Amino acid sequence: MERKSNRLAQESSPYLLQHAYNPVDWYPWGTEALQKAKDEQKPILVSIGYAACHWCHVMEHQSFEKEEIAQVMNQHFVCIKVDREERPDVDQVYMDALQAMGVQGGWPLNVFLNSDAKPFYGGTYFPPQHWKQLLQNIAEAYTKSRRELDTSAEQFVQHLQQSELAKYGLRQGNPDFNSEAFEQMFTNLKRRFDFKRGGTSQAPKFPMPSIWRFLLRYYHYSQDPAALEQVNLTLEEMAFGGIYDQIGGGFARYSTDEEWLVPHFEKMLYDNGQLLSLYAEAYQVTRNELYRQVGMETIGFVERELTSPEGGFYSSLDADSEGEEGKFYVFTQAELNEILGAEVEVASKYYHTSEEGNWENGINILHRRQTDEAFAADQGLSLEELQEHVQNWKDTLLQARAQRPRPGLDDKILTSWNALLLLGLTDAYRAFGEAKILELACTNAHFLLNNLKKGDRLFHNYKEGKATIDGFLEDYALLIQALLGMYQVTFDEIWLKEARNLTDYTLTHFFDETEELFFFTSNAGEQLIARKKEIFDNVVPASNSVMAMNLHVLGLFLEKERYSSLSDRMLSKVRDLVVQEPSHLANWASLYFLKLKPTAEIAIVGPEAHSFRSLLQQHFLPNALLAGTKEEDSSTLPLLEDRTAQGGQTTIYVCYNRACQLPVQSVADALEQVRRI
Repeated sequence: MERKSNRLAQESSPYLLQHAYNPVDWYPWGTEALQKAKDEQKPILVSIGYAACHWCHVMEHQSFEKEEIAQVMNQHFVCIKVDREERPDVDQVYMDALQAMGVQGGWPLNVFLNSDAKPFYGGTYFPPQHWKQLLQNIAEAYTKSRRELDTSAEQFVQHLQQSELAKYGLRQGNPDFNSEAFEQMFTNLKRRFDFKRGGTSQAPKFPMPSIWRFLLRYYHYSQDPAALEQVNLTLEEMAFGGIYDQIGGGFARYSTDEEWLVPHFEKMLYDNGQLLSLYAEAYQVTRNELYRQVGMETIGFVERELTSPEGGFYSSLDADSEGEEGKFYVFTQAELNEILGAEVEVASKYYHTSEEGNWENGINILHRRQTDEAFAADQGLSLEELQEHVQNWKDTLLQARAQRPRPGLDDKILTSWNALLLLGLTDAYRAFGEAKILELACTNAHFLLNNLKKGDRLFHNYKEGKATIDGFLEDYALLIQALLGMYQVTFDEIWLKEARNLTDYTLTHFFDETEELFFFTSNAGEQLIARKKEIFDNVVPASNSVMAMNLHVLGLFLEKERYSSLSDRMLSKVRDLVVQEPSHLANWASLYFLKLKPTAEIAIVGPEAHSFRSLLQQHFLPNALLAGTKEEDSSTLPLLEDRTAQGGQTTIYVCYNRACQLPVQSVADALEQVRRI
């Protein structure tokens, strides 16, 4: 029998569209559903998930597709489906509520609210029998004990409205950014290291790029080899593991074991953007060819599988295809024998595959355990011969894999996640210097400004020509950061101008004067039951730590003391917590690094400005800004004022704390000045 669609059929989110033919009378989040609950005095069920979430699919098949369960839901509740990637604001509020109830958070997130949208009960995944019973119990309690439920909902709302700073006892700021506290961060972080397999020690293992990018900065400052060793161990183990797609490039979300072998196979744009930045920076520090290869293959994956015809980047690829997790990516030995023929023996040793398989049911996840140099020596091959073979295996297997049914694609385009990939591209262009990387970045930057910016404000999402959800702080913060990256790889001042305008918009619409931090939502958009601030750097850095970093950088570019001192005050608010818990505030820790010594401002003027810039940017200069122009007097930037190409030759000015070194005319001399500082 043909199912009729519900209201979600009108939505653009692939996750909501997956539920469009459920017998549940779903509403998207919005005034229609919230008003209906008020008018009918019904409780609300908010069910939150995302397209690549495995247990979200399970709960849908077991419960939301079942007529008898849908009937109970429709009769007693106003049912709202939310894509957490489209509405991180709604997700944040109700996830916080769930944790206040003493429940471990996760997705699917199912929260029950009274008719004023205030939460009184919630959980994550429920098996069908348990779910049906729970629905009946809550419906009954709502009729018989409404007053008690409302009282407890009020208490949760009070908790939700409490300031993050108050919650962690951070009322007093601490503006003392000294090197002892910086070293303490490393000591505290070290306690969590897995010294055998890299990363931090537990399963599941998440890449957490902010931690390793902080360690690169810590190493740059301290030259402590232990910091670089842990970064190298982590990056090599991830690149060799099953979490990295050995054939097609790109990283999966996380590994379910401690060895980075068995991933949860979905691939997310935000992970790949940040890992691209991480591998590019690590390449600048070490010149390890493996890091360059991983970076270039990851860009190849994004270009091939996540790029829209207009130049936007899609959100994610599902873990499942044909109803099985990882099926698209794995091989039996018999399949490998058939595809690779005579080459299979060496390839199987290289990728550690066998008849028994290294995963379940005789299946192999391709992974490595050795560097190419070591493997080539073991096989009596030269490095060049081996690399030719490997490229051949990758091409052949990629072609074979392309014939398989593909995992589901979440084709919505999000500003914040695109900005992370855009920043990754600018970092990769600095490190690897390939012109096509810059082309991809420029196309994406223009796409975002043309389609996700209207007037002076941003939208969060885009699909099929439409942007519909107001931007959140993460959209502004991450795009400003990427635009600052774009300026430094092009010297085109349009990117700085855009970054400044967006920054001023956030100061008008997101800033909280009392705490001197930014709200996650704008005062011009929809108001939820609580207005949250993001402080903790999770897999994606907190929008406040990114804004504080942006203000530091823009303050220097534009010589705006207001920006610079606000950045200092923001960091001072969380400074003590950063020292205690650097693994949860790693991006703040990287900002702290910028405050230890004044940032070097490098201005390049003259006909060779671009080639000088390229040479400088091959080096890891985490506490330096680059500005430049080919023409004298063609810039409005304070950093380039009164700067000339001396004797008609390209000249570099290295300044620091508003004092400049002698102008020089070679990159080597400029680098020497930066190092001396």
